[in-house]
Amino acid sequence: MAFLLGGLAMFGPFSIDTIFPAFPQIGAQLGADTLAMQQTISVYLIAYALMSLVHGPLSDAIGRRRVILGGLAVFVLASVGCALSRDLGTLLLFRALQGLSAGVGLIVGRTVIRDLLHGDDAQRLMSQVSMIFGVAPAIAPIIGGWILGWQRWPMIFWFLVAFSMALWLATWFGLPETHPPAARLPVQPRRLLRDYVGIFLNPRFQRLAAAGAFNFGALFLYIASAPAFVLDILRLDQRSFGWFFVPMISGMMLGAFVSGRTAGRMSGRRQSAIGFACCAVAVLANVAYNLLVAQPSIPWAVLPMMLNAFGIGLVFPILTLAILDMYPRQRGAASSLQAFTSLVSNALIAGVLSPWLSHDRVHLALGAVVFAFLGWAFWRWEMHAHRVPDGSTLTPALEPTDRM
Repeated sequence: MAFLLGGLAMFGPFSIDTIFPAFPQIGAQLGADTLAMQQTISVYLIAYALMSLVHGPLSDAIGRRRVILGGLAVFVLASVGCALSRDLGTLLLFRALQGLSAGVGLIVGRTVIRDLLHGDDAQRLMSQVSMIFGVAPAIAPIIGGWILGWQRWPMIFWFLVAFSMALWLATWFGLPETHPPAARLPVQPRRLLRDYVGIFLNPRFQRLAAAGAFNFGALFLYIASAPAFVLDILRLDQRSFGWFFVPMISGMMLGAFVSGRTAGRMSGRRQSAIGFACCAVAVLANVAYNLLVAQPSIPWAVLPMMLNAFGIGLVFPILTLAILDMYPRQRGAASSLQAFTSLVSNALIAGVLSPWLSHDRVHLALGAVVFAFLGWAFWRWEMHAHRVPDGSTLTPALEPTDRM
């Protein structure tokens, strides 16, 4: 189950990161400059964010399995369209369609975990899925670079077609339905809107979702800026994206592994404090390095990202399970709204902040500091608001009024 859910979560990041090495080739063939190519990420993320509001509630109504299978089928068709695109407008259209379907694996997969398990067991499975999911951003640009070594950029999208078809078959044969008909909620627009408003206006949800989104934003700023960071700042070639992604994702996987191993042995509050401390040290060290060194080089330029990713890997399972446990009958809606919050943030980072900051490595490093500080500030606000005891976890420490 961990491998299947991890694979389902992977195909979304795969559709972002595999095309990074192909940016120069796609831009040259389609007549698009760097800023226009950046929109292939932001369009995808905006569509992903908007549709993420639907995936979760739809799975609450008709079951997890049907939604995942349907989303995978649409993603296959969208990837075929991307491979056959001959102009930027067509490519952006099918990238948006990819974004509309790519969220089912990650968003609905989280609810499957919480359907099956509770407490420390849920944290362990969430951590295992995060470890597998973390492989995607590391190997995706490497695979993209390999493909470009023997074929042109459309073959990257044909690879995504094959990968998503394999996931569809694995889901059909390997994923049971975890949300029985008796527990399902009918799709009623008024009720859904009321639920979303109630969840979004819940101060605790706002603090937890903001803490997660801003904390990851420090790392995503570099992910969205990967072409500029690797090719222009580090002065590496299109087959060298692994120098950036492998250490970063290794840190995230290690953090997720430690989170799973410490479940039940260390309080969620303490684990989160350690994670945020690692993020703070990482972003500050990154600023210092870029101020002191004239030309950044491997591996020193990417080690701070590795530590930052480790901290995120420690914090993410705690925050996510805390949000899902707030709404036991509406986990799909809660997962969707959390994903929407994070995705809107990521889309703004990719479409606005990354093009603005990525031309200067010091500005990029300072941007990461701001995001890490905001994530920590919202987490501290949550700790103060609930005064969570040091010996307890975040997940079960819910007030009765937080539940809908």
